[in-house]
Amino acid sequence: MKVSVTSIKWFVCFLLIGISVQAQNQTISTQSNQDCMTCHKDHISVEGYNASVHQTLTCIACHVKEEGQTVHAIKPGEIACTYTFKAMDCASCHSDQVKDHALSIHNSERLAISCAKCHADIHTIKSIKNDKLATSKLCSSCHEKETGYFTSVHYKALSEGNNDAPGCIDCHGTHTIEQIDNKAQGRAFHTQACMKCHADEKMMEHSEVTTIAPETYFESYHGKSVRLGYPEKVAGCADCHGSHNILPKEDENSMVHASNLTNTCKQCHTNASDNFAKFIPHADPYDKEKNPALFWVTMFMNALMIGTFIFFWVHSLLWAFRGFVEKKQLKNAEFFSKSKGKDAKHPVIKPKVYRRFKTVHIVLHIFVVTSFLGLAITGLPLKFNNTNWGKHLMDFLGGVTVAGLIHRISAIITFGYLFITVVMSIRFLFSKKESKEPFMRRLFGPDSLFPNMKDARDIRDMFKWFFFRGPKPRFDRWTYWEKFDFLAVFWGVAVIGSSGILLWKPELLGQYWPGWLFNIATIVHSDEALLAVGFIFTIHFFNTHMRAEKFPMDFVIFNGQVTEEEMVHERGEQWERYQKQGMPEDFEVHKPSSLFWDIALRLFGLFALLTGVILALLIIYTFIS
Repeated sequence: MKVSVTSIKWFVCFLLIGISVQAQNQTISTQSNQDCMTCHKDHISVEGYNASVHQTLTCIACHVKEEGQTVHAIKPGEIACTYTFKAMDCASCHSDQVKDHALSIHNSERLAISCAKCHADIHTIKSIKNDKLATSKLCSSCHEKETGYFTSVHYKALSEGNNDAPGCIDCHGTHTIEQIDNKAQGRAFHTQACMKCHADEKMMEHSEVTTIAPETYFESYHGKSVRLGYPEKVAGCADCHGSHNILPKEDENSMVHASNLTNTCKQCHTNASDNFAKFIPHADPYDKEKNPALFWVTMFMNALMIGTFIFFWVHSLLWAFRGFVEKKQLKNAEFFSKSKGKDAKHPVIKPKVYRRFKTVHIVLHIFVVTSFLGLAITGLPLKFNNTNWGKHLMDFLGGVTVAGLIHRISAIITFGYLFITVVMSIRFLFSKKESKEPFMRRLFGPDSLFPNMKDARDIRDMFKWFFFRGPKPRFDRWTYWEKFDFLAVFWGVAVIGSSGILLWKPELLGQYWPGWLFNIATIVHSDEALLAVGFIFTIHFFNTHMRAEKFPMDFVIFNGQVTEEEMVHERGEQWERYQKQGMPEDFEVHKPSSLFWDIALRLFGLFALLTGVILALLIIYTFIS
């Protein structure tokens, strides 16, 4: 391939021009620095500048000339700058850092800090980018009140070479330093700053620190509220452990030392006592050695939940299948076997309606439904605080404060209907106006909601029916599952209510009982509430509304009425007993219930049913996902 002489000449020419321009630029740069130093040598150290991070820059890289402006010598023979210069702008090189600083508390009216305040003499500045000790000392030059950091476990670890230990910038950042106040964003910092490291399993393992604190914190009311987006209402990590002067709990100066715990709690709980301070904030309920009481309570509650759900869910599934089969068989018999049924003996059913529940029972049930939904809707977001639906539901309610108020009002209603039920039960058992029967007959008789041997036989026969091994048992006034529902209210309210009162008034009750009882109360209240919600929204709803015989809703509890057909087929023994005693006429309803109230109560019932089903599906989805 031939290369012309002309091409070679042009190439050499351009090469020489390029070298010349580069040399000229270097001469200009060197010359410009030398020109500046002729006047500024007393103020700027050449050696210091050449050792700084800016050593590769010329003076005019920062001190930009202002075109068109000149300054003349004041006296003949004096040297003066030929140009005036623009104000220095660090953003010309450090644009990202300047943008971050613009959003920082250091760029506010209250605390206006320029770049040069931290990055002092730019002519001798050296990089401390990866030097946490140096950056922390730099921060302390202004933040003198926070020098407790230099006696903390964090500084000690950092000075001993553990670079995982935090310096100021690890928690606060370098340029985008947020304002820490009592609003949500500022309060969230009290926890978020600590979680960045203490929730990092690899980092904590390397530093020989457990991650039990962040794990258990979010099981507390404090942590749940933070996760739901309301940190301004509760204590964060720094409120109990300190922010800068963090010390081991064995240190007498530590905020969490045994001698200081009560005062630490009093920052928020003004009436906290020494007993109150015995609450275990980071207790692991599955640690049998450290927390045996919490461990066995947790095991009991888990066994109770698992046992109850397994038995009744299996019961409901078998019933759903067997009920569908029976309904199909009855339809087939009705449409395809009419000739075979002519000689069969069936009870004569009249188009009559009977009263099953009194007005007081209906009103009580409405209060039960309302208060239970109020407790469930306000309590479930706390239980499932790590879900999006929990966060949205809490926001819809107006936050943890409003939800707490609704929860307590619902609890008071619950105690109210429980008290009325106890009074009614005592009257039923002991009042001669209610019955002339002896006490044992009242307690174990067919009109009592107390379990008896017939219930055991009914359970046995029901399972035989499920597996096509026998006829469906005939029931009296109350079935075994209705008795279980009734007695479960007493158990649930007693357990959830007593634990709820402990958590409602911890400062008052902490005067008399040790704080670790609040740990037990938290476990019991949460697990028993989940058991109650899961049972009502799945098992109870199926038993009363969703089985084939009643779907989509059994309206009897809202209008108190049943047809004779329902009495004969569902409560055959009660119907026969009433006939023998000549009682059906005593319960016969001669006037239909109000259309307005029927519509209103049906809408109320459907709303409650739909709400419960949605919440149940959300809970199931959360466990599955």
